[in-house]
Amino acid sequence: MQILSGRKEPEKTEQDKGNEIPAELPILPLRGTVVFPMTVIPLNVGQTRSIRLVDEAVTSSTRIIGLVTSKDDKIEEPGPGDLYGVGTAAIIHRMLRAPDNTVRLIVQGLERIRIKEFTTHDPYLKARVEVAEDRVEKSVQLEALQRNTIELFRRLVALAPNLPEELLMAALNVDDPRQLVYMIASSFPRLEIKDQQELLELDSIEDKLAKLNALMTNELEVLELGKKIATQAQGELEKNQREYILREQLKQIKKELGEEDEQASELKEYDKKIADAKMSPEGEKEARRELDRMRTMPPAAAEYHVIKTYLDWLTDLPWNKTTKDNLEIAAARVILDEDHYDLKDIKERLLEYLAVRKLRLERGGDEETRAYKGSILCFVGPPGVGKTSLGQSIARALGRKFIRMSLGGMHDEAEIRGHRRTYIGALPGRIVQSLKRAESKNPVMMLDEVDKLGSDFRGDPSSALLEVLDPAQNKNFRDHYLDVDFDLSQVIFICTANQLDPVQPALRDRMEIIQLSGYTEEEKLQIARGYLVPRQIEENGLKKEEVTFEDDAIRQIARDFTREAGVRNLERQIGSVCRKIATGIAEGKTAPVVVTKEQVSELLGKPRFYAEVAERTTMPGVATGMAWTPVGGDILFIEATKMPGGKGFIVTGQLGDVMKESAQAALSFVRSKSKELGIDDKMFQRNDIHLHIPEGATPKDGPSAGVTMATAIASLLTDRQVKNDIAMTGEITLRGRVLPVGGIKEKVLAAHRAGLKLVILPKRNEKDLDDLPDQVRSELKFVLAEQVTDVFAAALSAKRVKPSNGAGASGIELRKERTPRVAKKRE
Repeated sequence: MQILSGRKEPEKTEQDKGNEIPAELPILPLRGTVVFPMTVIPLNVGQTRSIRLVDEAVTSSTRIIGLVTSKDDKIEEPGPGDLYGVGTAAIIHRMLRAPDNTVRLIVQGLERIRIKEFTTHDPYLKARVEVAEDRVEKSVQLEALQRNTIELFRRLVALAPNLPEELLMAALNVDDPRQLVYMIASSFPRLEIKDQQELLELDSIEDKLAKLNALMTNELEVLELGKKIATQAQGELEKNQREYILREQLKQIKKELGEEDEQASELKEYDKKIADAKMSPEGEKEARRELDRMRTMPPAAAEYHVIKTYLDWLTDLPWNKTTKDNLEIAAARVILDEDHYDLKDIKERLLEYLAVRKLRLERGGDEETRAYKGSILCFVGPPGVGKTSLGQSIARALGRKFIRMSLGGMHDEAEIRGHRRTYIGALPGRIVQSLKRAESKNPVMMLDEVDKLGSDFRGDPSSALLEVLDPAQNKNFRDHYLDVDFDLSQVIFICTANQLDPVQPALRDRMEIIQLSGYTEEEKLQIARGYLVPRQIEENGLKKEEVTFEDDAIRQIARDFTREAGVRNLERQIGSVCRKIATGIAEGKTAPVVVTKEQVSELLGKPRFYAEVAERTTMPGVATGMAWTPVGGDILFIEATKMPGGKGFIVTGQLGDVMKESAQAALSFVRSKSKELGIDDKMFQRNDIHLHIPEGATPKDGPSAGVTMATAIASLLTDRQVKNDIAMTGEITLRGRVLPVGGIKEKVLAAHRAGLKLVILPKRNEKDLDDLPDQVRSELKFVLAEQVTDVFAAALSAKRVKPSNGAGASGIELRKERTPRVAKKRE
């Protein structure tokens, strides 16, 4: 729809023709357009019935026809039901026949008409109509709407490229609001037919202006947003074009000066870095191939930066960089002794490694012969015994770089092998990253907490470690990101774990296991004097002359404030004492402080642990056993009591199936030996027996408490007290044999820490006594039992003591405050 150029306001004689509109008019259906009153518009007529209508209308005296829009522009010949009820009466000004047998008209809208009824359908539509005059009511609101319409139309003309400025000038010169509405509506770009028809059907000019304002406002928002997007795109395009032009100019300037451009300089630098890296043949071939790809790419390409990052990783790796080993055996021994007390087995194993490597180097041979790979060491022991710090000492003794990599909680295999370069943000695995940071091909790499590796849908990291920790395979370790072989055979891998059970067998088979047991009280004293106290004095800002710890004070801290296999909590308590002393010095106290045994409780508060063995075993039915835990050994009490009943046997304390079976076996053995023990047979008929292992929140399992449970039951039923300085361990059979168990060293050390004097062990565990420190062996007595009767003879006192309650040990006691222990495990 368009407005003819040069269109003027119709003369008055034309306006008066509204009164001359016949009551019956031929109806010309329109498709895809709406004709408004007071507008001039060209029309194309192509249908036969419409051409006949035009021919007859032109020859009539009025030349007036009715123009009504079809509801669906897809209908070729709309009928009466397909047309809207309101249209426009128009006069035909000009008719022109085209060569394609169509007729072109120029018509002028006169007035709105409303169809009352159709009178004729053939050969064309005719209908009786009535003139629907627009209602114009002069008001301030109408004036405001008219001004707002002109302002919106001015902005629309400025944004819409298909609206000429002349159209705006024409609108500014129109005073009649009716003519203004129809002129703007007929020239509105992209106005839907439905909206045009709604404008035509509204009777009030004020309503028409309000509707038109809403339509123009919406159109302006769309046009302004489109202009903003176009401006941003144009600005980005101009920026890129400007950068391109400047870059090309810079290239030409550098060419004139005989200098290289930035990309060529970068490529030349990478070429030099590849040559200097001394990679393996495979690595250099891959690096050269990626460098050739870079030469064919513009620097702005995304793949260019991916290749650049990949080449940075390849060239920064220590392909041929190593540190020289310190192979002086005596010097290495001194360094190890400076950093750690005792640990003879581990120190000897390391010195063996140095000795073999030294001999290989001195006696020549090819590089493959001289490159001694050795074993992968795995330190297994409770927390705080120095596993991690021992790795640092090994690196210092060898003169190598040290890398620590924690594996605790790791679930993703890509953490070990890296991500493939097809992923966005891909990186090498932590093995390769650590080597890059170390800048050495032969560091000491500690894989901490290898027993705490996890696995899920992302893979199994422990399986990925199989290649890393296999000396026969890690020479050709292939990271997924690098995708070339890298030699890990010169890396000394040291793993640490608290327990071996969670480590998968294939990985365990690749490592040489070295057990680290807990420390004795004397060893803790030596470690504290030589290492812990000086370190805490320095860390807390004190001087050596300002604080001194007596040996008895250290023993008191270890005995009453810590109960552990290692020395981590001992160091923490020593640090607490040092901080309190530092606070006093900061407040002005200048006198040197000597920490005595009596001052420990003043500085640290009440003791957290007590020697409760003597107290717990004062009545029959309580025996002291020994347990192995992931954090070292511990002692436990087994309590038995009896009550009126009928042959019932209850076992409590969150016990596993194996331990419950051991308890049943212990009861059966005691019943089978009732005559020898002096137990009345009717005792079992008239009483229920309840066996309880305290600390019921801690899971317990294993067969090694068999002798302890049998002793507790025998003590209860014979009214003979178990000696208060005895601990025992061992599995029993129904025939009364005592079978060997594991964890002897940890269990005996726990008994020694608890202040016990005699330990009962299975006879076949005699060989394990060689692993005990000399001090422990000298301070403890050992009874090696082959039969349970040997245990009874050593553990039960000869005198019978009748309990005051007549029922043996009570399963409910008032317990002193104590810290919770971790889950126990029997072997």
